[in-house]
Amino acid sequence: MFNIPVILLKNLVILPNQEIKLELNNVISGKAINDASSNFKSEILVVAPMDLLEEEPSVDDLPKVGVIAKIKNKIDNDGVIEIKLRGLKRVAVNKYYQEKNNEVLYSEVMYIDLPALVEDEENAILKKLVDTLKKYINISKGISNDILNFVSNNKDLNKITDAITSFLPFNIGKKLEYMQEINPIKRAKALIKDMNEEIKGIEIDNELEEKIDESLQNDQRKFILKEKMKVLKQELGEDSWKKEEVIEYRKVLDKLKIDKKIKDHFSHEIDKYEIMSDDALEVSVMHNYLDWVLHLPWNKTRKENANFDEVYKELNKSHFGMDEIKTRISEYVAIKNLNRNIQSPIICLVGPPGVGKTTIAMSIARALNRDFYKISVGGLNDSTELVGSRRTYLASAPGKIIQGLNKCGSNNPLILIDEVDKMVKDYKGDPASTLLEILDPNQNKIFTDNYIEEPFDLSGVLFILTANNVSDIPKPILDRVELIELHSYTVFEKKDIAKNYMLPNILLDNMVYDNKIKFSDELLYFLINNYTDEAGVRDLERILSSLARKITINNVKILNEERVVKLLGNPKYTSNLVMEEENGVVNTLAVSNSGGTLSKIEVVTCKGNDKLTITGNAGNILKESISVVLTMLKLKYKYSFHNEDIHVHFLDASSKKDGPSAGLALSVALCSLKENKKVPNDVAFTGEVSLNGSILKIGGLKEKLIAAYNKNIKVVYMPKSNSEDLENVPKLILDNMEVIPVSNFNEVYTKLFK
Repeated sequence: MFNIPVILLKNLVILPNQEIKLELNNVISGKAINDASSNFKSEILVVAPMDLLEEEPSVDDLPKVGVIAKIKNKIDNDGVIEIKLRGLKRVAVNKYYQEKNNEVLYSEVMYIDLPALVEDEENAILKKLVDTLKKYINISKGISNDILNFVSNNKDLNKITDAITSFLPFNIGKKLEYMQEINPIKRAKALIKDMNEEIKGIEIDNELEEKIDESLQNDQRKFILKEKMKVLKQELGEDSWKKEEVIEYRKVLDKLKIDKKIKDHFSHEIDKYEIMSDDALEVSVMHNYLDWVLHLPWNKTRKENANFDEVYKELNKSHFGMDEIKTRISEYVAIKNLNRNIQSPIICLVGPPGVGKTTIAMSIARALNRDFYKISVGGLNDSTELVGSRRTYLASAPGKIIQGLNKCGSNNPLILIDEVDKMVKDYKGDPASTLLEILDPNQNKIFTDNYIEEPFDLSGVLFILTANNVSDIPKPILDRVELIELHSYTVFEKKDIAKNYMLPNILLDNMVYDNKIKFSDELLYFLINNYTDEAGVRDLERILSSLARKITINNVKILNEERVVKLLGNPKYTSNLVMEEENGVVNTLAVSNSGGTLSKIEVVTCKGNDKLTITGNAGNILKESISVVLTMLKLKYKYSFHNEDIHVHFLDASSKKDGPSAGLALSVALCSLKENKKVPNDVAFTGEVSLNGSILKIGGLKEKLIAAYNKNIKVVYMPKSNSEDLENVPKLILDNMEVIPVSNFNEVYTKLFK
């Protein structure tokens, strides 16, 4: 597994052993090329988005297979970079990511081992492939036969299939499919099929050419294209294709039970389409519009599951815990049985990555018997993405809401709007305000997409939103939704999820049938504590899947901790705190978009000129907190820092730290240094300190206590004003960890240093 920068080529696919020349004027692509040249041996991952129509693809639109390419030449010509790339090898992409303050996209990849091939099968398929290629080249006009020289001098089916794919005039989508196919046998079979289809098409085209040549005079050759179409229609019996289309449109419109004004509008559009010339530029625009508006699910409502117990049971099958969201959905079903006109709830699931926000939404759709559609709004800054663009614009289309309804084929699906806390407001518009209109039950009954131009009733849609951080959700949306928090999991909860929900499917998918293979509770704890460090269970699922594959491939019969280390490599994490106890070193608890975290603060002093140094990627709020702590200790405890330099360091400098909850830990660290007394390694602190020593209320207590529990912390000091929040903390944690509420720093000082 290794990391490498990524370059996106929307209209080009590179294959192994293929060379291409490019001119790049995109700033981010230029930075990626320069980074690859300087730091990655001139190698870069080349990928194309899965959705070729997406203007700004997200990482979810990027393929899980790409090609590592070598930068052979690079010339920077006034901001335009000219490069030559040579494809090297396919790799599997584990994840895409961006480093903070860096626009370049990176990936974590691993080389793909080719499947073992049966020699007889390989030789037979190679012979068939070469014969088909020769036939294709012979019948095609303007196709060079240079590829035959390469094929004749090479016996590697993997290289041959890639060479033929790069040589043939396939579209981008087709080449992307071939790039992602790892098995050369499957690629060869697909090439044979595609070339045979091309051969048949060319033969039919040649027959049409002969018929046209017989009917045309020399002075009519400028109309060759029209005559081709005429002969083609005659062959297919489609002389009056537009007339037939208009008849079909009217049939569909007659069946629609919609408002008379809307029906009259669509009827008028059909009339306009009917009298248009076949050659008019607006024909295709009108054709697309009528296809959209007439095939929307205006009247198609999917019957919802109304059984309260069945819904709750179905949700319990797929997800552990999450009682609040399960109860809320069940309540909705129960109340709807009594009041059919009840409005659907607008729920926002908030929690760190990997806790199951998206999958529980999918399970809710399945339990309610609704269609499911996901819209990702992370990074969205253009409102037209949601409400479409007007027909008068080039390449206009409906927005994501209408696209989702059309794809679902019903007017009451469950639509998941993902990452609402990552929307962007700029000169292109404010998508949050647009989304508010879509969600508002008082407005969405007459939701009008710019492209459709007529109101569509969204009141039957069940909207579920997701976010990582409550504070980043736009205030108007936060005011409109029901907030349900999905918190981090304890190691015990992760074990139960792995054992009861993940492993049965993972073992089945990876053909692990041996009854001797046992995943004991102790082995699962070992995997969780030593190979994962997350709030959710996404990494745990990857680790279990990787282990299952290795069990099958290596024919493992007995599984224990020693065998796991051999299969997965040395542990990446440890649940124990490895640093020795030292004066001025304490544990502090924090919370981020990824859940609760435990980190260490180190404080040292030395002779100097009253200089304060802060390192470890600390933010402004944290720096101010340090100043408050120093003043408080000078006033209340008469500590002198005169002629001393103070250095405060926050470990794990790779992640930015900020927020008003480290004051208590900083105070303890400085007292530990001054009193020459170590603070135990299994004690942690959270809380902000005022100038008079008061311990102030903080947020994210539950996430912090879960993180402390998972890291084997035994004692946590917290603000007394947060005592009510302990009701939401799992009883298991409170039973196994001493939580000490304090209202003033003197209480902590007395316990630890007197």
